[in-house]
Amino acid sequence: MRAQYTHGKVQGVEVPGYRHEPGIHPDSTIETYVALKLFIEDWRWAGVPFYLRTGKAMLKRATEVAVQFRDIPQILFNAKPAVPLAPNVLTLRIQPEEGMSLRIISKVPGSKARTHPVEMNFKYGDTFGAPSPEAYERLLLDVMAGDASLFMRRDAVEASWAWITPILEGWEASRAKWLPEYAAGSWGPVEADRLIQSDGRAWRTL
Repeated sequence: MRAQYTHGKVQGVEVPGYRHEPGIHPDSTIETYVALKLFIEDWRWAGVPFYLRTGKAMLKRATEVAVQFRDIPQILFNAKPAVPLAPNVLTLRIQPEEGMSLRIISKVPGSKARTHPVEMNFKYGDTFGAPSPEAYERLLLDVMAGDASLFMRRDAVEASWAWITPILEGWEASRAKWLPEYAAGSWGPVEADRLIQSDGRAWRTL
């Protein structure tokens, strides 16, 4: 699903609706938010959903990949169906605070059978005393140095466009005159929540 932002506040700053931004046509149907549910058709990832969302003028600027492991079997510490344990999650933070974390359910020390969520957290800035360079700052430096090791290969770029082009063509063919909306400074439209909630899941809170 796709959407556009309307008037709101981002980090305390007033933001006009997308159609009221300078240079934007008042009837524009260009999306500023996209949420997708995807599958990879091979044996390794069969049946595993991938949920992606990206947008402008949202509550927080962040890029991360979260891998949620399968639910814990309802045995031993997870024997109460009414109070299930949260699944383990591996999070790769790409920006702005590069690092990674692993959330697991651990037994509380002692004789009682109690558990508690534990997060093992690594941040580049905390460990090395300085944040990593901004993404484009690093890439521009590599351009000047002639180092292409962090750039996508041509076949990967072509594969990306081959995948996304039918989606863009489908949106264009639909000739939609209106898109769902979300307030600037929010986490996106309710339609995106419904997309993932229909599977009994929810977007991560960052």
